[in-house]
Amino acid sequence: MEKLKERITENGIDYILVGDYYIPDLKLPEENRPIGRYGRLHREYLKQEHPARYSSLILTGKLWTYLADLNEQAEERLDLIMEQMKAAEGVTKELKARNQLEWVGRMNNIRSRAEEIINSELIYS
Repeated sequence: MEKLKERITENGIDYILVGDYYIPDLKLPEENRPIGRYGRLHREYLKQEHPARYSSLILTGKLWTYLADLNEQAEERLDLIMEQMKAAEGVTKELKARNQLEWVGRMNNIRSRAEEIINSELIYS
């Protein structure tokens, strides 16, 4: 009887011999970036609302990269929107020095509105 090869490649996929069977030798890409808050929110949204897309991303090994990219985009967009709102509403360092309580309230309001925009544009779409 012919001895089976330890490794073979068919259709661009490497297979490794385990016992009498060839099993695909799949490796996930190494991704060290965190997915963050927005990545986790979008992951849950994909699980519930778009399970086919979620499964496809998992099977291709691209889910973590996709979520890390989305999180970075969301954080950059949040910073940009907040800066634009601060400038439009006159929330400055002078206001912070003069009246900290009002500054904190206005900043919380700006952050809430900016997060709502991010959620509707990037996370839940």
